[in-house]
Amino acid sequence: MPLLETAVPALNVVWFLLIAVLWIGFFFLEGFDFGVAMLLPVLGRNDKERRVMVNTIGPTWDGNEVWLLTAGGATFAAFPGWYATLFSGLYLPLLLVLVGLILRGVAFEYRSKHPDAKWRNMFDVFATYGSLTAALVLGVGFANFAIGLANDGKLWNGSFFGLFGPFALLGGVLFVALFMVHGATFLALKSRGEIHDRARGFVRTWGWPVVGLLAVFVVCQHVFWPAASEFGNFAALGWVTAAVAVVALAASVFMTVHREREGWGFVLGGLSILAMVAGLFVRMYGNLGFAQDESQPVAARLNIVTAASSETTLTIMTWAAVIFVPIVLAYQAWSYWVFSKRISTKNIPDKIVY
Repeated sequence: MPLLETAVPALNVVWFLLIAVLWIGFFFLEGFDFGVAMLLPVLGRNDKERRVMVNTIGPTWDGNEVWLLTAGGATFAAFPGWYATLFSGLYLPLLLVLVGLILRGVAFEYRSKHPDAKWRNMFDVFATYGSLTAALVLGVGFANFAIGLANDGKLWNGSFFGLFGPFALLGGVLFVALFMVHGATFLALKSRGEIHDRARGFVRTWGWPVVGLLAVFVVCQHVFWPAASEFGNFAALGWVTAAVAVVALAASVFMTVHREREGWGFVLGGLSILAMVAGLFVRMYGNLGFAQDESQPVAARLNIVTAASSETTLTIMTWAAVIFVPIVLAYQAWSYWVFSKRISTKNIPDKIVY
């Protein structure tokens, strides 16, 4: 298939790429937040240890969610047709993600407001299952984007239960497992003592199986749904992202477990997530995650051309992004630097003054 049979305006491409970058940033940063929360009942043996785990992400977890909000806002402004179809047709799955994020946010904010053990245990359950729900549904959703959602040219016309096919469920399980390993690597980097040792032990036990799971996912994606369409043949690029994702995750597990270099392990794990999500967006280029009936003209289908805002709108948004995105990135990088030290149960007081 010839490259770029259907011409796409440059600003449309720029904003598709920017939205992809926002989602990549969200999964990289929020991925270890999800992982830490899901590991609370696994690695935290008592309240003080769970407090340590929550405190590793406490200063930054809400800032990491900004990437998701910005991705949604950018989609609304740059591709209103895409946004409208997603938020109307996929209302229930998105509601599940929202409920999961709300439960987790409430848990982090309120678990320390009362000394009662049952109170804290309840909010730990909220954090764990809220993160599990959000990660699972997002994984199922992006796997469906790789397949291509059924539509009538403008709106999604599939069924809710039809979203949970074998490959979609594989994507959901992968996101949960990958984020748990990512979270464990982060905990090994940010903690000392028993939590550090248990986090490395978790990576040692589950890291290599997750590498295999990721390999199965990316191979299935690029064999059965290659990144080739009338908008361009990017199948080779898709395979490159797949290879980088698997090799980087394997290197992350090796560095964390066998070399005790948690910093490199965390960076390489993040690179794996970056490459995996980038591969999904390579597949979504042009079709925006929706199946395309190429017997119909481009103007009659939902795609990167028809779903976009006007050139004037995209131009104004581009200038705003050029000014404000570097400021936001600099601030978030500074906040991570400020809270970069390791912590342990020795840093947690036995009693909290309420």
